[in-house]
Amino acid sequence: MLFTMIIDGEPTTPRPKQCKIEESLFQRIGKDDRDAFEELYRLTERAVYTYVLSMVKNADDTCDIVQETYLKIRASAHLYIPQGKPLAWIFTIARNLTLSYFRSRKPIIDIGECWEEDNVTYSYVQDPTDRIILKSALEILGEEERKILLLHAVSGLKHREIAKLFKLPLSTILSRYQRSIQKLKKYLSEGGVFD
Repeated sequence: MLFTMIIDGEPTTPRPKQCKIEESLFQRIGKDDRDAFEELYRLTERAVYTYVLSMVKNADDTCDIVQETYLKIRASAHLYIPQGKPLAWIFTIARNLTLSYFRSRKPIIDIGECWEEDNVTYSYVQDPTDRIILKSALEILGEEERKILLLHAVSGLKHREIAKLFKLPLSTILSRYQRSIQKLKKYLSEGGVFD
């Protein structure tokens, strides 16, 4: 279960392996190298999906935005300037596309409608208990709390990497992560009644 650590404090599933994204992949992608694009996708898709899901809160729309993100990466890889932060560049594209998605939605659909379907699936969350916890996290946590929690718990990013992405001190990320977990534990232990 992905979120067992939230309830019990101990993860039962292996965390995703951390990978180093070679910045040369962008040059290769800019030259239409399909293998380089597939490698970048394989290395980053889980993190990008989680990042977008933390903002959008809807699996179907998240998949659409992630797909657009990779199309944009493929189209603009030749513009990438190596600075040692390839994931931050990818997240910037995903964030901008997510903001465009929100601006284009008129009228804005109530978030609650997204959860009424029983057959909603999440790419990385198959366990029913994990889905309940994910749903709770998406509903009760603030946007930044969701991002930090999901990037660590689902994508397997280390707190130090998340701190770098958000340009915040590690101690801030750690405290916000712990606060998110405490909120979620309280919510779940009270049977869904959150103060």
